[in-house]
Amino acid sequence: MTDPRPIRRNPDVLTDTLAVAGKQLIDVGCGNGHLVRHLARHGAQVLGVECSPRQLAAAHAAARVADETIVEGVGQALPAADASADIVVFFNSLHHIPGEHMATALNEACRVLRADGVVYVAEPLAEGEFFALCRAVDDETQVRAAAQHAVLTHPRLRLAQTFDYLHPVVLADFAAFRERLVSANHEREARFAAHQAELSALFARSGQPVDDGRLFIQPMRVHLLHPLPPG
Repeated sequence: MTDPRPIRRNPDVLTDTLAVAGKQLIDVGCGNGHLVRHLARHGAQVLGVECSPRQLAAAHAAARVADETIVEGVGQALPAADASADIVVFFNSLHHIPGEHMATALNEACRVLRADGVVYVAEPLAEGEFFALCRAVDDETQVRAAAQHAVLTHPRLRLAQTFDYLHPVVLADFAAFRERLVSANHEREARFAAHQAELSALFARSGQPVDDGRLFIQPMRVHLLHPLPPG
């Protein structure tokens, strides 16, 4: 049966969903800054926050698009003033925050947002062939479920909208797959090395061949939320 969820690219979904031009955004767990630069191209003033030295180095090595800024920090202690942002984005990042700190990170989003602000949470679902491929290195079933639970049960956030889509992941080769996984979490390096032959074979028989490598589909879920006044 054909999956009814539309195929859409992650960055486009965000900028198609929210008007970002002229807005102050914070991208929590911004990685190599790809989304930060995409948002800056669309006229947003963006602060990217990242804790991985490897990802920070890649982000700072990239050419600047506008006046975007990327700094070291963590979601549970955002380096931003109260009521200083219009939109806080957790893109593929909330499940990387330790479970005991997820609620704190969402509290921080509420703190830095203006009263009419928006929290945009995009999380990969624990399903599909790309998840199955990645699970051989790091099974994120529980942490992804914990992130969904944290969003839906947070007392200071009101859910405005939820929707799913399918993000196409194109990887040039097995080395690109390794870099994608390891750059996000250096603890995966040893696990990857221990199962490299198995992973290489699994990669070769998964996805679909395309001109640029292999295509994998990752189901995504977006939650749009508004902060409630403290009390």
